[in-house]
Amino acid sequence: MSTGFGSDVKNANITIDFDYVDVILKQYKKIKKYKKSSLYTIKTMDGTETVVSSLIKEAEDNPLD
Repeated sequence: MSTGFGSDVKNANITIDFDYVDVILKQYKKIKKYKKSSLYTIKTMDGTETVVSSLIKEAEDNPLD
């Protein structure tokens, strides 16, 4: 088994803003619901869909790695 981050990391103090996590989660659920809708399918076929395609393009331009 690997040692992970190594033995030099004992205690990490991390603060998570749960209010901001709730906002992000709400946005994520809204986008997922939009992707399942008929409107998204129609706009994708028309080529006029911009909401999800812009997020995908942004993620491709700025990868996390």
